[in-house]
Amino acid sequence: MSLTSKLKKQIFIQAQRVIPQQQLSRVVGKVAASEHPVIKNVAIQAFKAKYDIDLSIAQQTDALKFKSFNEFFTRALKEGVREVDADSSSIVSPADGAISQIGLVKEGDVFQAKGQSFSVEKLIGDPQLAEPFKNGEFATVYLSPRDYHRVHMPFAGTLTETLYIPGELFSVNQTTAENIPGLFARNERMVCLFDTELGRMAVVLVGAMIVAGIETVATGKVKPSGRLELNHHEMKLEKGDELGRFYLGSTAIILFEQDKMAWSEAFTANSTVVMGERLGTAS
Repeated sequence: MSLTSKLKKQIFIQAQRVIPQQQLSRVVGKVAASEHPVIKNVAIQAFKAKYDIDLSIAQQTDALKFKSFNEFFTRALKEGVREVDADSSSIVSPADGAISQIGLVKEGDVFQAKGQSFSVEKLIGDPQLAEPFKNGEFATVYLSPRDYHRVHMPFAGTLTETLYIPGELFSVNQTTAENIPGLFARNERMVCLFDTELGRMAVVLVGAMIVAGIETVATGKVKPSGRLELNHHEMKLEKGDELGRFYLGSTAIILFEQDKMAWSEAFTANSTVVMGERLGTAS
């Protein structure tokens, strides 16, 4: 790596430490929610051009007909564009994106990047709720700005708890993952816990820099409170059902108990995935 590249990375990381993350995200959130024609059209067109957004697969193909940037960003896809693997034993990708990491939770630690890891207990935010996953399986899916930003069920289950955990809002790209210790267990997140035929399952929606909100079908759009918020639910969801969405990009982490399933060997770090694609199989 060149000296210039190293310096750019250091500046990028340090800037995130000093930027007022929460205030910046609130400002971006107001712009993203605006229905003023000029504001939302400029924002949508600029974003679409920068990230080469493909609207041909969306239900609404005209960028200017979205009511707000948020509506554009969380756009629905045309029916049939994403097929959910129909095998009852399959575990599927919850979102379009790329595998950040995938594998075993080793003695309670989840691998992040280049020697970085984080505690599953810190990620889940509650020792008792984290216990089933301490030697289980995990997959981390990164949603880039150009991806479809709804998160779906990787396996059928009954939602039993959601736990909102306040935190920081670092970027979740590869550079930050390699340089910020415990990144995913430090950022704001919504933990969704399920009872399934394979035992306990968790899907953790992780917030990030300028992410203007996380939403789930059980809680609606999360309103950051600065404190832990545990809610109990009884909501049955089938594989492929929508679970939540991000208002600007971030990461979803899937967790299963030990010896209940196995990831496909075809997937490694940086593998591209689409929602509904088979990632693994029940044991």
